[in-house]
Order: sequence, then C-alpha cells, then structure tokens
Amino acid sequence: MRPGIVACSHHLGRWRLFEDVGTDRWASALVKREELPDGRVRFRRLKDIQPFQSKDQDSKRVWWTDGGVHQNLTFPVQPDPISGMHCWHQRVTVQKAPPGDQYGDVEVDLNKSMAVFREWLELTRPAPGPGGLRRPLWLSRAVRPADEAYPRDLTHETKPWVTFRA
Repeated sequence: MRPGIVACSHHLGRWRLFEDVGTDRWASALVKREELPDGRVRFRRLKDIQPFQSKDQDSKRVWWTDGGVHQNLTFPVQPDPISGMHCWHQRVTVQKAPPGDQYGDVEVDLNKSMAVFREWLELTRPAPGPGGLRRPLWLSRAVRPADEAYPRDLTHETKPWVTFRA
C-alpha cells in the first residue's frame, strides 16, 4: 500500500436480491436493484445479515451483521489481451459521498461499463488461441486444470470438461 492507491478485494462483500434465493444468508445482505436515469443502476442495502431459521441450528446464532460491500459490478470487465481473463487493474476516483448515499450503495453506469469492455475486447485475440488452447499452458493459476482441459476441442465429449491435478 502507498499513498494514492486504493485496494478493493473482489472476494469480499456479498449481497442477494431475494430473501430466500441467491447466495447464502450467512454472509450476504439483502439489497434491491434500482434503475436510474441514463443507463445507471444502483444496488441499495435493505437488510443486514441476521439470525434465520434453517435445518442448521447454528443459523439462529448468527451474531454478525455486515456482509461487506460487493463492488465487483463497479469495475468494467477488462479482458487481458493474452489470456482473455479479467484484469483487475482499474483507475478510480475517490470522492466524498454525495447527499443521499447510504452505506453499501453500489451505483454503476452500465453504458460506460460496456464501452470500457468493448475497448478492452478489441485488444484481445479471438479464441481459440495458439494451438487451439483456451488459455496458455504456462499461465499460473491457484488450482490449475490438467492440460487436457485447455484445448478448445469439443470432440472430446466423453472426457470431463475440467480435471484437476492433485
């Protein structure tokens, strides 16, 4: 970390749009989706995490309330020109919250987001890549699929789509 740098973990923050459907109630706040003018959309928190009834007796013992803020939607999809995977390096502007903003509000201009996606998409190579691969074999991943998962050859219908190395 250094001055001028903002870090947002895309792994933290969960929300759901419905009381009984969506991600688990253990770690997600209930939100509503609001359509705003000019192609913008906002997700506003309605209810924090709270105890709930389920087959698991521990669900009544939930004591935490905050599921964080799910900010992924605020970052346009930026496909890496080589791998095609999403890049998580965005330039952002940090400003004081305007009147009416509430904790957990996520507001996105979908038109601008799509424009950024299209710019980055122009930089990418069309699939499949060299050798018919979906991704380069040398690309490191936390849990790397076996080499057989990388070719984009749909004739191998009897093989599992993804197999993992031990």
